[in-house]
Amino acid sequence: MTRPTGGWTTAVPSIAGCLAGMAALTLLVRAMARAGLTSRPSPRTQAEPETAAGIRTDPKPGRRGLLIAGAGTLVVAGATGLGGRLLLDRKNVGAVRKAVRLPRPASPAKAVPAGAQIRIPGMTPFVTPNNDFYRVDTALTLPQVSPHDWMLRIHGMVDRPVELSFDDLLKQPMLERDITLSCVSNQVGGRYAGNSRWLGASLAGLLRRAGVRSGADQVLSRSSDGFTVSTPIETIMDGRDALLAVGMNGEALPVAHGFPARMIVPGLYGYVSATKWVVDLKVTRFATDRAYWTKRGYAENAPVKTLSRIDVPQSFAQVKAGRVAVAGTAWAQHRGIDLVEVRADGGPWRKARLAPVPGLDTWRQWVIEWDAAPGSHRLEVRATDGTGAVQPQKRVPVIPDGATGWHSVVVTVA
Repeated sequence: MTRPTGGWTTAVPSIAGCLAGMAALTLLVRAMARAGLTSRPSPRTQAEPETAAGIRTDPKPGRRGLLIAGAGTLVVAGATGLGGRLLLDRKNVGAVRKAVRLPRPASPAKAVPAGAQIRIPGMTPFVTPNNDFYRVDTALTLPQVSPHDWMLRIHGMVDRPVELSFDDLLKQPMLERDITLSCVSNQVGGRYAGNSRWLGASLAGLLRRAGVRSGADQVLSRSSDGFTVSTPIETIMDGRDALLAVGMNGEALPVAHGFPARMIVPGLYGYVSATKWVVDLKVTRFATDRAYWTKRGYAENAPVKTLSRIDVPQSFAQVKAGRVAVAGTAWAQHRGIDLVEVRADGGPWRKARLAPVPGLDTWRQWVIEWDAAPGSHRLEVRATDGTGAVQPQKRVPVIPDGATGWHSVVVTVA
């Protein structure tokens, strides 16, 4: 009921499911009692061990009743689930998505340098496959938005309100860029980050077309399900590759990642930049409009914090004594990673080798050789971004603007 488009009717399916579960449980417990399978038989069960003629009754009918009740419950549950799935499938836009033909980029992405991927078993892929890309949103079911019905509205503090159909959007000059996204709810060492090649129109170009008026300081974007995001206008207009994206890793956006269109603003956490299923851009002020998560205690401005993690070896792994490759990933989107250091058991920091990257907006992989002696050891990592700022050691929680701290793993060397 607290979701953006929620109301009292939103609770009806959950209430109905709860009542159905209570009814099923009551039915099955009574059937168990009649079958004599409960620890405390019902009075009716105790009173019917034999007939008036002194002939004991056969307990099998009770057991058959239990089996029938259980089977009936499963049939009803299965039919309900199948019916719900069929209703959802009627609105599924998967087939329409497959028919979308993306235009060639007017500005192609730079080639990913050879060596961007550290070749070690278990290492994170430099480019995250679409099926593995993290997903964090408020949707209980994925919004199904057909590109034939999709329309983007740009309005508010603008000189010329703009409306774009999906065909209009595809006619815009397309930019192709490698950009890492990360979620503000990502804990130190967490996996709520991913790197993909995105295709989309310049968000700054669309705002310039509308003409942003003086005094406006945010774009309040809204998804088709009512979710809202507030993005500082200065971060869209400062020259970074902010996109209204339609493609991901060479194909139309997956439905789970915002098809037909979503926002991408490098260097900001997703909750202030990466609206999926976006249909509305309102140019406004922070003092006037507040977004979904800022109403819930998160910060209005949320640049991505410098984070690094150890991917190999994993925590509590057992490794053989001798030379061991320690590798991982670091990111500080739109600032870049200039240095990664690793230490063992609180000893001196050692500089890791950094893999090459196509730009400042992607994560960066690193590797270092460690002479592992038998015993239990603690490995720690920290990164330095392109401004010279060192990743802070102190752990802070994700609220209000993202977690910080050094990631560490404990390994056993045999």
